[in-house]
Amino acid sequence: MNGYIGKMLFVNLSDGTHEVRELSEEMARNFLGGPALGARVLFDEMPGGCDPYGEDSMIGFVTGPANGTRAFFGGRYTVVSKSPVTGGWNDANSGGFFGPSLRKAGYDAVFVKGIAKKPVYIFIDNGKVEICDAAEIWGKTILAAEEVLFEKYGKQMNAALIGPAGERKSLMAAVMNDGHRAAGRGGSGAVMGSKNLKAVVVRGDQKVDVPDAAAVTELNKTIAKEMKEGPRAAYAAGIGAHGTGVTYVNSCLSGDASVKNWSGSGVTDYPEEMATPLGSPAIDEKYMVKKYHCSACPVGCGAFLNVPSEKYDLSHSPRPEYETQGMFGSQMLCNDVEALCRCNDLCNEYGLDTISTGGTVAWLMECYENGLFTLDEMEGIPLNWGNAEAMVAMTEKLVTCAPGLGEILAMGSRAAADKLGRGHEYLVVASGIEEPQHDSRLAPGLTRIYQYDPTPGRHVKGGYGINFNFEHNYEGTGEPDKAGMIGREICNAAGLCMFGQIIMGALQAELVNTVTGFNYTPEEYAKLGIRSFAMRQAFNLREGMTRKDYTLSERLYKSNPPHDGPLAGVHVDHEKLADNFFDAIGWGRDGAPAKETLADIGGLDDVSKMLYG
Repeated sequence: MNGYIGKMLFVNLSDGTHEVRELSEEMARNFLGGPALGARVLFDEMPGGCDPYGEDSMIGFVTGPANGTRAFFGGRYTVVSKSPVTGGWNDANSGGFFGPSLRKAGYDAVFVKGIAKKPVYIFIDNGKVEICDAAEIWGKTILAAEEVLFEKYGKQMNAALIGPAGERKSLMAAVMNDGHRAAGRGGSGAVMGSKNLKAVVVRGDQKVDVPDAAAVTELNKTIAKEMKEGPRAAYAAGIGAHGTGVTYVNSCLSGDASVKNWSGSGVTDYPEEMATPLGSPAIDEKYMVKKYHCSACPVGCGAFLNVPSEKYDLSHSPRPEYETQGMFGSQMLCNDVEALCRCNDLCNEYGLDTISTGGTVAWLMECYENGLFTLDEMEGIPLNWGNAEAMVAMTEKLVTCAPGLGEILAMGSRAAADKLGRGHEYLVVASGIEEPQHDSRLAPGLTRIYQYDPTPGRHVKGGYGINFNFEHNYEGTGEPDKAGMIGREICNAAGLCMFGQIIMGALQAELVNTVTGFNYTPEEYAKLGIRSFAMRQAFNLREGMTRKDYTLSERLYKSNPPHDGPLAGVHVDHEKLADNFFDAIGWGRDGAPAKETLADIGGLDDVSKMLYG
């Protein structure tokens, strides 16, 4: 089948067995790959209401049809599971080279259930499968574990693995690959750790066939021209030169980046002179050693740094991404490059999501500033705004799950507030997930996806169809929100990078058709995106989650705080935005797809039967 290996691997760690199943053309056409295909399989294979850490729970590693085809931007794969944070659907994707490497090893996806009696890893070598003793790498940090695996299997090896945080089931544990790439959000690393599964290790040289390899080459040329001459040429050049953090300073001043745990503004609390040292252009000028890129990426937005420091070894540090800059910068009023890079390295080494880690430390910082905790309760760390050393010290406690405060913080800010009985008023979460560095009062489309995407609290799920110059009359927001959702659902399912989607624009649909040969019509393409969203939502509906169960902290839509700056007085009616979105996609106001909508998009008869009999 063009665009696919045509095989999915299912592993049961409880009894040590595995089986290979065909990926049918019908399933591939209906769900493409990534989170959509993952949701279809987990909905079919997992019983409703199961414990995320139980034997029946599954975790999947799912590629998209662009992976391994040489099509530009086709370097992302998705980790899927039931979230131990929200109790509902979770998907998180990552770049690098693992997705294409999994396909070279012989599979489009790997799904794992059961719990191993002792720590193990799965080794896939050109289709052959072995469950191996992980004693040699259990307890090791990401780079240390990878080094053992490289020595054993050679540099052709790639692995998706967890660090000590995942082994200890931290709710912000990520699944890592390529040293510092992270499928970070929603606790998938904890699910992996609960199975005593340290890694999925892959090696192989199989090829992914496409209908017309020459057509892929020609399309890549068209995309390359679009990068240089198209409407997003400046964006492509900026992110190529300095990565995602190229916008950091402007984001702090415009109201995009959160400041002071979402209680302040860049204008008064984090002005340009504070933000500039942490912006990627300033960092690159002083510290960049070399650039790197993900598989099949013509942009190359990553870089390695050598930051001289008497406190930490920062001689080979990945340049922090925008989200990390914000979380350990403006969020805590810090502008210390060494502290930023150290916190980034700690999260990478121990395998944690930098967004949730930074959000949790910032929550505690505001609690301490407002007298909710004594210095003794902070275990001697004076976590005041802008205290870089204290920020690093508390982050070290969190990532190592240190006894006492560290192990409490490792469960995330909401769980920590519940455990400690304080600080709920300072939480900034969506259904328990710490929020990323894009203020939804500036980009109102994010309000809907933060609250009502099947994976709450994500900034990579759509919503950008609504213009930033929002006049708050709410008329007509549903259709552009729908369009943004469709494009991003297909981007993720295809294994494409969202920055590539932004650059390509309408060429994304052509790319999907070129690598698969499915030749979706515009109507079929739209239904594909809506079907993906519906499949993910169906998982949550089976778990009993209705619209009322999706919660959002007030700081994400109310105008107070901040009291000044570009967002002063801004209030977003998040429920009206959601109403408009659900109307546009043919959902009921309860957040469930209408029976007629399910019939129209097709491929979801079992979901319709579950909801309507």
